[in-house]
Amino acid sequence: MARTVNTVVLAYSGGLDTSVILRWLQASYGCEVVTFTADLGQSAEDGGAELDAARRKAEQAGVRQVFVEDLRETFVRDFVMPMFRANTLYEGQYLLGTAIARPLIAQRQVEIAEAVGADAVAHGATGKGNDQVRFELAYYALKPDIRVIAPWREWDLTSRTKLLEFADSHQILVTRDKRGDAPFSVDANLLHSSSEGKILEDPAIAPDEMVFQRTISPEAAPDRARVISVEFERGDPVGVDGAKLSPASLLTRLNALGRENGIGRLDLVENRFVGMKSRGVYETPGGTIWLAAHRAIESVTLDREAAHLKDSFVPRYASMIYNGFWFSPERRMLQAAIDASQVSVTGSVRLRLYKGNVTVVGRESPNSLYDARVVTFEDDQGAYDQVDAQGFIRLNALRLRLGAAAGARGGAVANCCSVFALYGVSVTVEEQM
Repeated sequence: MARTVNTVVLAYSGGLDTSVILRWLQASYGCEVVTFTADLGQSAEDGGAELDAARRKAEQAGVRQVFVEDLRETFVRDFVMPMFRANTLYEGQYLLGTAIARPLIAQRQVEIAEAVGADAVAHGATGKGNDQVRFELAYYALKPDIRVIAPWREWDLTSRTKLLEFADSHQILVTRDKRGDAPFSVDANLLHSSSEGKILEDPAIAPDEMVFQRTISPEAAPDRARVISVEFERGDPVGVDGAKLSPASLLTRLNALGRENGIGRLDLVENRFVGMKSRGVYETPGGTIWLAAHRAIESVTLDREAAHLKDSFVPRYASMIYNGFWFSPERRMLQAAIDASQVSVTGSVRLRLYKGNVTVVGRESPNSLYDARVVTFEDDQGAYDQVDAQGFIRLNALRLRLGAAAGARGGAVANCCSVFALYGVSVTVEEQM
């Protein structure tokens, strides 16, 4: 295998894995390593200490070019917001907090590689997970000729013990808690935290309370409901309780409200793109509130068929993001349709937050399609002629009446049985009748 690499840009967190990868790249490829650490809000609770530590460790390892960048606003504005316009849920539950962060990290890596003249990029994702796919599909979409190095698919450091032995032999600083048996792994950003592995690998066992990073338990949440308002313009939230906020500041505010009310916990067994099932424990406090509010404002501003068509996009759109196809032409095409649907999605939503629940209690918009004159049970003063419903019903019933008439002659039953037979199911006429 050719090892000729002059400079590689490494997606670097400063943890055990990427610290070992940094030194391994230097030793195995004999190349200069440039580190890139993205601040996506993962260290908000420690005041940025994690990012400062990553910078120091890279410098101590002899890295001459260290990039640590605050991308929180870019992350929310250009990645999270477009995703939430679609009400995106993977497998009906997961708000894709990890998946949506990867294309931004990969994009910035490629930009740095071009700026410093690097001929390769590297990541610390393992060969079992989804992230290797997400990173590399993004790399190739943005720079088709880029060289990608994925150490977990090359080296022989196949266990935690071997990683620690490598760290010791190369004088890599490993914090004391890293030497213990970490009970689970955590990935976090401004949108969510994800916990998986080790004590969480058995899906039959409930996660311990220690797993949760972003929320208090619903049982410990206040006994009094909190009512808030979220303001939208063209499909995006722009304010909370009347205060205009930047994208990252708005999500930070929603996170705080969700945290103190025990909102946004999810224990999920999902289907990874690489073929296996995995169990993850997710916390998306602000995102859970955001989703409920967005669906509520859409309920009064979107045309019925437009809304239903848009909802039909969600499983496919979510899979594109989950599987790493953010920069694909099909995702861009769907995004254009989704964004077009949001032109009229402006207004305000009131929500009640209470012990893990988000309940919509009011929604209003200058573009509302809701007409009280039409839906009222009182005198509508001619806004709706109820006699029109008779013809509407008869026309929709026509095919059902024709089918029932044919069934009375045996035709419908015979047709039904032949369809079942195509799938190897034997059904008698008596069973159908």
